[in-house]
Parts: sequence; C-alpha cells; structure tokens
Amino acid sequence: MADVLIAGGGIAGSALAILLGRRGLRVELFERCRFPREKPCGEGLMPAGAAVIERLGLSAAVGGVRFDGVRYHFGRRVAQGRFPVGRGFPSSGIGQRRRHLDRVLFEAAASTAGVTAHTDATVQEPIWEKDRVVGLVVDGRPRRGRLVVAADGARSRLRHRLGLDRPGRQRRIGLRRHFRLAPGAPESPWVDVFVRNDHELYVTPLPEGELLVAGLGSARALGGEAHRRFELWWRGEPELASRLEGAREAGDLMSASPLSGRARAGFGPGVVLLGDAAGFADPITGGGMTQALMTAELLAESTAAGLETGDDTWLRKFDRSRSRMLRDYRMLTASLLWLSGHPRLAERLLGGLRVHPGLFSHLLGVSAGMRRLFA
Repeated sequence: MADVLIAGGGIAGSALAILLGRRGLRVELFERCRFPREKPCGEGLMPAGAAVIERLGLSAAVGGVRFDGVRYHFGRRVAQGRFPVGRGFPSSGIGQRRRHLDRVLFEAAASTAGVTAHTDATVQEPIWEKDRVVGLVVDGRPRRGRLVVAADGARSRLRHRLGLDRPGRQRRIGLRRHFRLAPGAPESPWVDVFVRNDHELYVTPLPEGELLVAGLGSARALGGEAHRRFELWWRGEPELASRLEGAREAGDLMSASPLSGRARAGFGPGVVLLGDAAGFADPITGGGMTQALMTAELLAESTAAGLETGDDTWLRKFDRSRSRMLRDYRMLTASLLWLSGHPRLAERLLGGLRVHPGLFSHLLGVSAGMRRLFA
C-alpha cells in the first residue's frame, strides 16, 4: 500500500510527488494524459513559483525567459512595475511553455525514489470505508493509500465524485495562441496586461522568439465567435499589433472554461484537494502556476508528520495555512476584477501607481506570492 495516492500529474501533483518521495514516502502518481501535452493557460511563472523550482533543483531543466515585472494598460494609461527584491526570491519571473514545464516536473517525479508515476491512467472514483477515503479506482483497479490527493485540475472529476463541487459565480472563457516573432523583433522584459471593458489580454515572452497571447473574457463578449473576437482583441491594441507584425502563428487557438472555480471544502476524511481542484480565483493576476507550486510545498511539509498522527487534524491545519497563504492574492484578484468593470477609476488609480512605483512594486509582490498585502 502506498503512503500517498495523487490524482493528476500536472504542476501541483508532480511537485508534490517529488517532495514527498524525497521525504521517504511511497507515492503513486496517476496522470490521464501523456507528456508533452498542450494546456490552455497563462505561461508566466511568478518569482515565488520560480523560487520553488530552484528549491526543487530544476531551474536548469525548466529554463525559460526571464521577465522583470508587469506592465498594465488601462485605457490610455500605462504603468509598469518591477517585482520587489525579496529574501529567498529571485528578482524575476519565468516565461516558459506549459507543455515543457509539465513534462520536466513529471519526469522528475517519475525518477524520484519512492515515486511510481503512471500515464494513460484514468482515476474513476474514490474508495470509501467507514466514511473515509482509503484509495482510488484507477482504470477499474483499486489502489489503496493512507492519503489521497486530488490534483486533477479545474474540472476535477475526483472533486465531483467526492461531492465537493460548488458552482462558480460567473462564466468567463480563456483563449490562448502562441506566435513566433519575426526575426529582429524587439524583446521585452515585461508581461503585458491589457485591460478593457469586456476582456483582458496577457502577453508573455517565451523561449525561441515566441510570444504567448492569452485573452480572458465573458461568454457574452465572445458571442460564439472565439477565433474572430480573439483576433479583433489583439489587433485592437496598436502596440501589440505592431509587435506581432510579421509574426506567424505557432499552434492552434485553444480555449479553457471556467476561469474560476470553488470547492465546498479543501479536504475531507483521508483526502485533500490541491491546485485548481481545490478552487481557484480568476487568473487576472496570473498566479495559478505559482500557487500550485507553493501549496504543493506547503502540503509536503505537513504530510510526513501528519500521517503519523492517525487522524485528520493536520489536514485541517494545512487547509487553514493554505487559506492564509492565498488570502491576500485573492483579495487583490477580486479588486482587479472589480476595477476592470470601472475603467475610468482604473485609469486614475493606474496614474497614481505610476507616481508611486514602490506601492506598485509591493502590489506586484503580493500577486507574485512574495509579500503580504498588509505587512
């Protein structure tokens, strides 16, 4: 019997498997796909996430393009802010293709002593005994473990089977496309965020002269014409359109929905939700991958000792610690979403941030997982 069964071999699940294996635990990791795989998401890893990658010893394998901060465009206002200098954190984020990052982490997990990693493995449902989860049914076969971790993404099948789904409040859709820039195109040390009345665009520099352009908007704003609307969005930004002049599309347009999700609880008897499966805020501040790594590290720190207690008190403590870790980020995200619907006020506030770069840097530090909002 394994110590820990993990459903989902993405960023959260693979990072957790590495950390638990290094602590001497027996881990089984189940992923329904094969790597490399494409996934529609933002591809900017904030400094706190880059710090976890460094602690895992995988910085060289992950590689990527460094960016120094974020440049926000609200109407006619533009303000750029650098990430703050923080002890234990790099001073920049990493732009890297998600398919590469996922593959590196999963292969590192598979090569970690004590970890058995499976691909093409479909987790079908939890196994219950006396009101407690004691394992998983995988491809029709029972697997037992002392702890089950649901890290199977935003549309978590396991969360649904556990009865922990909670309906989202809004329906927003994400679109993303990669572009290969024309030779000699200028490089940028920024992630650019264009905030408009009914959508946002996120532009992230990537290796090999590529650029990620991701759009987030309501289903009503897209009007059933995703390809056309997405092109209208980026062509409607003169600076971005100029940057993409002569570029060629590097892959298909991909979409994802929903862009926010909630769970009724983050854990239950013998089971804990991790990453997007545990609920996630709208990605307007771009911290999803970073949060997955940070919370995986937090869970790994609690698990070895927690399993020896014989009860689930430690899971409750972990869940409270995770909530505290993510609280400020979620407050900031909610504020930015509200501002996106009030463009005039947003422009005035952005003008104020240009005058106070230290405050801007602090807020970026909150979104990057480096600082608390009120310290």
